[in-house]
Amino acid sequence: MDKAVEIEDLSFFYPDGRKALTDISLVVYRDENLAVIGPNGAGKSTLLLHLNGIHRGNSTIKIFGLPVEERNLKEIRRKVGLVFQDPEDQLFSPTVFDDVAFGPINMGYSEVEVKRRVAQALEWVGMSGYEQRSPHHLSVGEKKRVAIATVLALNPELLVLDEPTSNLDPRSKWSLIELLRQLPVTKIVASHDLELVKALCQRTIILDEGEIVAEGNTMSILNNIPLLRAHGLAP
Repeated sequence: MDKAVEIEDLSFFYPDGRKALTDISLVVYRDENLAVIGPNGAGKSTLLLHLNGIHRGNSTIKIFGLPVEERNLKEIRRKVGLVFQDPEDQLFSPTVFDDVAFGPINMGYSEVEVKRRVAQALEWVGMSGYEQRSPHHLSVGEKKRVAIATVLALNPELLVLDEPTSNLDPRSKWSLIELLRQLPVTKIVASHDLELVKALCQRTIILDEGEIVAEGNTMSILNNIPLLRAHGLAP
């Protein structure tokens, strides 16, 4: 199977010297959905930010065979769509169209291609017709969908999502889960939401204090109640 992500012995320190990740080794295969679960402060978001070079640890990380290094960053950031926990961190333009068009414009696509990509991305997330709406007047669930559209407009091969269902009501949450299930790309999802993990991901790792403490089939992990409780993940 093709490898989407290869990480070998990744460690990372914050500028204040605090260690955030310790000896992380991980392979994610193309078309796989992987969950990264663990308590607050476990290092989940820090790990995700290594996948497109925002953070750089002391390790070789490869994305679809490309080492995450300066000369490859533009191509890697086209392949990796990173969706932040708070959609406000991703939406900063006056209209939904402008936000979704931002990536394709920066990649140098023609005006016709930009419009095509925006229309396609909004259709994928069920937000067609919202092009001229202000992102800041949308509901949280709508903002999350538009944030996902901003990365889908670049046709990523890997979708990386940080707590995608946080702050959503149950109807919006299950609607978003169904959307994610239908997107035909490799996904890595960091979440506390064990219902999301069960519905979406075949394999799960538990991260705690910057280390991988368990890895396996999602149902095996979720059925191990003592393991979950030991790492602040009571079902």
